[in-house]
Amino acid sequence: MERFEIIATTIFGLEEVLAAELNEIGATNIEILSRAVRFKGDKAMLYKCNLLLRTAVKVLKPINTFFAANEQQLYDKIKKIDWNDYFSYNRTFAIDGSTHSDYFTHSKFVALKSKDAIADQFRERYSIRPSVDPENPDMRINVHINDRTVVVSLDSSGTALSKRNYRLELTDAPINEVLAAGIILLSGWDKKCDFIDPMCGSGTFPIEAALLANNIPAGKNRKFGFETWADFDIDIWNEIKAG
Repeated sequence: MERFEIIATTIFGLEEVLAAELNEIGATNIEILSRAVRFKGDKAMLYKCNLLLRTAVKVLKPINTFFAANEQQLYDKIKKIDWNDYFSYNRTFAIDGSTHSDYFTHSKFVALKSKDAIADQFRERYSIRPSVDPENPDMRINVHINDRTVVVSLDSSGTALSKRNYRLELTDAPINEVLAAGIILLSGWDKKCDFIDPMCGSGTFPIEAALLANNIPAGKNRKFGFETWADFDIDIWNEIKAG
């Protein structure tokens, strides 16, 4: 099976915890970045990361890297990617933009120009363009700019992996599930002794501890972005879910 670069994003301070999780499930070429970990894996690893990782926020598959110093260069190079390889005009899409650059200072502008480039490519080729669905798209695309380096990735997670979907109701200001899981893993808890949450609140800590102690996958109760991809392999996915 083809191996490729994968990037798992996380919360600042949890990079080493995430790297340890990745090592445990068999990822290779692991490299710790700021708020992310880069590694190598195949399609099965991509699926497994979404299901199992407790401290990842998103699992991204980079498909193109290039340099851009202005909006026209960004537009032109996004448009050069053959988007029909990844989704068709009758599917929906959304762009998440992020930027740490003096050349591009607004992430929403990055997302808008990228959206225009993709939509224009489809319209020029098929005389029809795919619709944008910011809430529940068939394909979510991540465009990250650092200085002049642009990395375009497919977002295999869809909604953030902190959305575990085990809550029936929300309380005021619940702690992020990824952060709670990371704190538990950093604490060195052995999964055998009593676990006490003196803060009570929304119950995130004991729920995450229970999932960890019982080896229940963090993503057991949710769907993922890759399930709507053109190359989604249901047989591989069912095998991974079966353990």
